[in-house]
This record gives sequence, structure tokens and C-alpha cells, in this order.
Amino acid sequence: MRKPSLPAVLTALIVLIALAARLVPGPRTIDDAYITFRYARNLLAGEGFVYNPGQPVQGTTTPLYTFVMAGIGLLTGGTQANFPLNALVLNALADAATCYLLVRLGKRAGAPWPGLAAALAWAVAPFSVTFAVGGLETSVYVLLLTGLALAYAEQRRALTGLLGALAILTRPDALILVGPLILDRLVRAVRRTDEALTARELLAFLVPTLGWAAFATLTFGSPIPHSVQAKTGAYLLPANDALIRLIQHYATPFMEQNLLGSTLAVGLGLVLYPFLYILGARRLYRREPRLLGWLLYPALYFLTFALPNPLIFRWYLTPPLPAYSLAILAGVEMLVAGKTRYAVSGMRDSAASPDPAAKPNTELTKPRLPKSRLRFALLGILLILPTLLLLTEWRVHPDHGLDRPAPEMAWYKLELLYRQAADFVAPRMAPGDILAAGDVGVLGYYTSARILDTVGLNSPETLAYYPLDPKYYVINYAVAPELILDRQPDWIVILEVYGRLGLLPDPRFQAQYELAMKIPTDIYGSDGMLVFRKK
Repeated sequence: MRKPSLPAVLTALIVLIALAARLVPGPRTIDDAYITFRYARNLLAGEGFVYNPGQPVQGTTTPLYTFVMAGIGLLTGGTQANFPLNALVLNALADAATCYLLVRLGKRAGAPWPGLAAALAWAVAPFSVTFAVGGLETSVYVLLLTGLALAYAEQRRALTGLLGALAILTRPDALILVGPLILDRLVRAVRRTDEALTARELLAFLVPTLGWAAFATLTFGSPIPHSVQAKTGAYLLPANDALIRLIQHYATPFMEQNLLGSTLAVGLGLVLYPFLYILGARRLYRREPRLLGWLLYPALYFLTFALPNPLIFRWYLTPPLPAYSLAILAGVEMLVAGKTRYAVSGMRDSAASPDPAAKPNTELTKPRLPKSRLRFALLGILLILPTLLLLTEWRVHPDHGLDRPAPEMAWYKLELLYRQAADFVAPRMAPGDILAAGDVGVLGYYTSARILDTVGLNSPETLAYYPLDPKYYVINYAVAPELILDRQPDWIVILEVYGRLGLLPDPRFQAQYELAMKIPTDIYGSDGMLVFRKK
């Protein structure tokens, strides 16, 4: 029997670590995930793709993940399925598969050790684990993007088309990667460096995407998710807020701030990581040119989200990390292995002769391990260091929720409070009661009430009340008073800070509603979570 190679053993170990790092913490489900679960549950109940029965609104940006959740739910209890647990298991498997694909990508691009290091980092990365245990579609989305990059590099045409379509149906911003790959494929076909476009790859891409676009247009009136429009109107953000958040994130991809402090970590990272990323990406590209789109993806992602200045939710920061980390670690290996001079000379050669058919620098594309033991040890330390930095974010005993090891980032205190509110409201509601809230995931899932979404993700009637006068905002969101006074919901559940300057002091609101429950909390500077009942 042939003895398995060291890389094979390490790959298997990394896959197991990835599974354990998600299954051990258990479900720590995020509010937005419950919105998807409610859509899936309504599908199983025969209500259709709706949040509120009888009101077709695409309030989720992840139709594919919704259908997958419904499919798994069908096999595990129907409408009574444990959706948070199902999502956890699915996401754990997806992230483990992503680790395997990162090893494959590193090997294909002539960087097997950086590939293994990037996979190990992804296995424990808080930005990966948090949203896997949080029940979001992020893990499946990243798997599809990573698989798409590998399939395109391996010239598996039909699979590339299918994975591109599935990625778009999981999150529409997959176009940031799919678009450059389509352009690269067309250029190669025109130049005849690749075979002509085939019917199979076109159908694999167009059938799912156009099929969903037709269904969404007929059902919801537009293929663009309603939630996208709602988010642009309801939130009030400082100028360049997204840009600042992204700069901080790209400067600390391995959570360096936990060790160095935010100021020092960002200052160093702004210089170090872009340099390593460019150095490593160039090396990987010269070995495997078809990875260009994936290697550019972190930069394109940065620009796409920085320029419009949307509200950056934590899970928006995760997708570019696999490509970004692999390129950085490939750059580290080049520096330690003494290949920097080849990279510099390669850049000069490219500037002098941009011919894409030029012979690649074999010294650059076939890196050797450092000759000295000292260099080899240094390389090992540097490749493992990102994982050690990421582990500083983990806590053996989190300060809330399940008492299991988990990243501190896997924070769901707010969801636990909404669960308390849901448990209070659910037995007191009458059939047909309407519940209004700004965060509707937990409340909608555990009460099954008809929801008035005051942000507007799932309630199109909300859009008419935003943008709201800035005087009502304490933080980046405030409930529109006229929305509540016009729509007259039977119950309202909000953080106090959402209504402090607008809804709560309004004498019309005070005359019509009474405080039924107050849950103590200072989240977002709030004076409690408030449950109001119509008088």
C-alpha cells in the first residue's frame, strides 16, 4: 500500500480542522439568516417564495441558498426542520471544501505551501467561521467563487458556466468575479488562444441565470432584489464610511489588531499587505494566467463596495479573503526564498515587452524551497503565523450564548434579546396581528407573525417613508414615525435608540401605544429593547 504524501496528509488534517472549527461552536445564528429560513419555510408550507404570505417580495439576495435550505428542510422535518442546525452543517462542509480547493489552486499556480497555509488560515478564520455558524450563505458563496476560479483555470467549460451562474444566484455581487472571467474567456476565444465558445458552457450559465431572472420579474416585478433598494434608503452613513472600513479590513486580514492594536496594525498593514499581495498575485498569474480574474477579485471587490459607500455588514468583508490570503502568502514565500529579484526583473521585462505570448520567467514560476535550514524554518513560521494570529480572536468561553469555543466575532447578543421579545409576544398575539420591527429575522422566524419591516427589506410599503430627515438619527438607522402612525401595527419591537429622536417622543405614538416589556441592554448605545402594544 502506497504511503500518503505529506501534502495529502496535511490537506486531510486541514479539512478536519475546518469541520471541527464550525461544528464545535454550534449555531450562533445571525438575524439576517432567519429571514432566509423564513422564506425557505414558507416554500415548504406551499406559500411560495414570500416572507409574508400573499405578499411576493424578494427580500433576500440569496435565492439559491434559500432553495437549498428548503431542500434540506424537506428531508429533515419540513416546516418543523431545524434550519439553524441545517445551515451550520451545510456551511461547515462548504468551508471544508473551500480549504481543499485552496490547496488545489496553490498547487496549480506553483505555490503548494502557500496554498496549504491559506487553507489552514481559512479553516480557523473568524470571518469564515462566524458566518458559517451564523447561518448565512457566505460559506456556500465563497465555495462557489473558489470552485469557479479553479474550474476556469482547468478549462472545464460547462462546470465554469454552471458555477458562475450558481454564484450569481447565491449573491448578485458575484458579477465582480464572473464579469472579468467572461471577458477573459471572450478575449481568448477571439484571439484563438482557447477554443471557441461552446453551447454547453453557454447553456450552463444562461439557463439558471435567465430562468431566475424571468421568474423574479414575473413574481416580484424585477430581477433586482428589493432589499438592495431598501438598504440604500433607510441607512444614514458618513461620507467614505465604507472606504474606511474596507481599508481597515484589507490592512488586517489576519486580525493583527488583536496583537498590535488597531493603529499600529493598520499602519503596518497598509504598507505590507498590498506589497505582498501584488508580489504574490503576479507570481501566481505568471504560472497560471487563467487565475487573473480571481487574483484581481480582491481589488475589484474593494472598489465596487468603496465607491457607492453602502453600509458594510460584517459578512461583506469575507469573500475576497481566500484570494487575498493566498496571494499574500505566495508573496511571503517569494521573499523568504530569495525570489524578489526575479519578481522585479520580471516586472521590468513585462513593461518592456507586454507580449502575452512571451516566455514566462521560469525562475519565478518554479520557486524552490530555501537552501538553508534557517530559511526553511523561517518560511514555515511565516506561513503558519497567519493562523496563529487568527486564533487570537477565539475564546474558549464566550461571554454569551453557547458555552463552547468560538470566535469573539461570532457575536449574537442582539439575536438572543430578540428571541426573548419573540417568546414574550408570540403567545399574546391574536391571529392576523402585525408586528413592526427594524430587525425582523428572529422575530419573524419565532413568531410567524405578519411582519412590517421598518427597514423595508421585506415590506415595499416602507420605501415611501425614506430617506428620513437626519434629525431623527442617533446611529445609522431610525424608524420613520409616519410609517408606524400610518400603518398602525399591533406590536412594535425596537431598540430604544432606533426611536429616540423620532418615534418615541411623538405624542401621537404615545397616545396610541403602551410599553408592554423592556429588556435591559445598551447595545448600540440603546436604553433597552422595547416591546410596544397598540392600546
